[in-house]
Amino acid sequence: MIVLFTDFGLTGPYVGQMKSVLYQRAPATTVIDLMHDAPTCNPQASAYLLASLVGEFPIGSIFVGVVDPGVGSQRSPLIARINQRWFVGPDNGLFDIVAQHALPDSEMKWWEITWQPERLSSSFHGRDLFAPVAAMLANGEAPPGRLHDRPEDRLRRWPADLEKIIYIDHFGNAITGVRAKNLDKDQIIAVGDQSFHWARTFSDVPAGQGFWYENSNGLVELAVNQGRASEVLGLDIGDTVSLFA
Repeated sequence: MIVLFTDFGLTGPYVGQMKSVLYQRAPATTVIDLMHDAPTCNPQASAYLLASLVGEFPIGSIFVGVVDPGVGSQRSPLIARINQRWFVGPDNGLFDIVAQHALPDSEMKWWEITWQPERLSSSFHGRDLFAPVAAMLANGEAPPGRLHDRPEDRLRRWPADLEKIIYIDHFGNAITGVRAKNLDKDQIIAVGDQSFHWARTFSDVPAGQGFWYENSNGLVELAVNQGRASEVLGLDIGDTVSLFA
């Protein structure tokens, strides 16, 4: 399957145009819309979010990740093979956290895409470059690119956990880039002058109370029972999260 992860949004033609390319070039392949509201023009926040989601998809899945504020610039187009899954998109750190969190003994390879389509818009590589390359992989073709000599260099770009809010979901909950498995349940999490204690789930605290918990994808999430944390507490993407014993 091909899995789409972008910041395009669902309005406008962009997702539809990408899926049209995939259908024409790999019509037998299932295409999954994982999300199209990744943090806009924010590869770092998107990298931690993507890393928390890939484990739900089967071996062999092909992720097309497009959060690409540098589109049309000198940044390279990339293919990565991590934990037996493929990743296609810009070389701007978007796949680095997936690689950092990979199994210790997993094989990892990176290619710079060298294939050029007949038409390459300066502002829409998702449609013109990344979607066709993903279709090639889905059809069993070899990666159309040049292997990187030192792929481990890219694993040092960002920390393994990001102590910031990386996403506000549909319910107003604030997802952080911190993996909950690395915290004790008695730790206090603060954003500005607001502090949050751990709870297992929403119903374990009174209505209107804020708390932190391990969300379904393993990340620390800040929430308000029966309320929108982003509005009630004024939380937003990029806010720094502090951890206290």
